[in-house]
Amino acid sequence: MSGAPDLSALYPFLHGKAQDPARLEAGLLASIAEKARESRAANERFFAAQGAELLAAARALAACYRDGGRLFAMGNGGSSCDAAHVAVEFLHPVTAGRPALAAVNLGADLAQMTAVGNDVGFAHVFVRALGARARKGDVLVGFSTSGNSDNLLAAFARARELGLVTIGLCGGDGGRMRESGLVDHCLVVPATSIHRIQECHVTAYHILWDMTHSLLADDRGAASTKGATP
Repeated sequence: MSGAPDLSALYPFLHGKAQDPARLEAGLLASIAEKARESRAANERFFAAQGAELLAAARALAACYRDGGRLFAMGNGGSSCDAAHVAVEFLHPVTAGRPALAAVNLGADLAQMTAVGNDVGFAHVFVRALGARARKGDVLVGFSTSGNSDNLLAAFARARELGLVTIGLCGGDGGRMRESGLVDHCLVVPATSIHRIQECHVTAYHILWDMTHSLLADDRGAASTKGATP
């Protein structure tokens, strides 16, 4: 088809003359194995470099919840799904005994987003919602595989004005998100594949959720021992 992208370099065994079914099957299975290796390698590089920063972000989020604060999450496209996912993880913990913690997906209200996008501009869709809801001490987390999303950067700037703690998850070299100085904890996946970046992001916020609950559980344990007879 005219104008269609050339994918022959990605899957050379699918192009050219008719393929032997067994050879085609082997090629597809090898491709799956290679992508799985790439995903594991990206995760290993990311967590080796960013483990301490991820723990620092968890400590900041635990401190927010200790003071009765809330988590706000944002992202575009596939990253908006990550924002929704991390919010529901905190609102509906799947591990027994862990309490629900307040979290807001800033992209959940379609009417609000389209109203602001239509009347003011898409760069303001998260700024407006954040300014109306957030207060000092809350946490804002933003997902962007490139680190260059205008509406996230605008919201991070507003968050700085409001006194929020900011967490950013991005990829590549971190883009403008990393350069801006607006993100307190910037977690950069050193990869160029959007898929590998997003896979690392999912693992990262699952760990962030787990570490935050673990830190809060330690607080409750320490409080329960106060005044106890040795």
